[in-house]
Amino acid sequence: VQLVESGGGLVQPGGSLRLSCAASGFSFSTYSMTWYRQAPGKERESVASIGSAGGSTHYADSVKGRFTISRDNAKNMVYLQMNSLKPEDTAVYYCNALKINWGRRFEYWGQGTQVTVSS
Repeated sequence: VQLVESGGGLVQPGGSLRLSCAASGFSFSTYSMTWYRQAPGKERESVASIGSAGGSTHYADSVKGRFTISRDNAKNMVYLQMNSLKPEDTAVYYCNALKINWGRRFEYWGQGTQVTVSS
């Protein structure tokens, strides 16, 4: 099982980045996918999630209207389009896959990609 994030980097305030997460080794289309982030000295927080079929999305209040999560089940990919970035968006962003089936929890994490918003 692998989740590999990419697309992070250094961007100026107001700029945009698109994060990608490539999944392999599990039935991607049956898992909900979530982007989390963790800033230095802070707890990991959920940023955006999307249902297995892509029809249901949820966002943290702090990113609503600026970030968009999407997925392509044919390519086993999930994306996070981040616009109007702010310095407080600086964090390591992680891709998460989750399925709860018959009371059993199946969950996988990527290694993270650094996003730095600074002038």
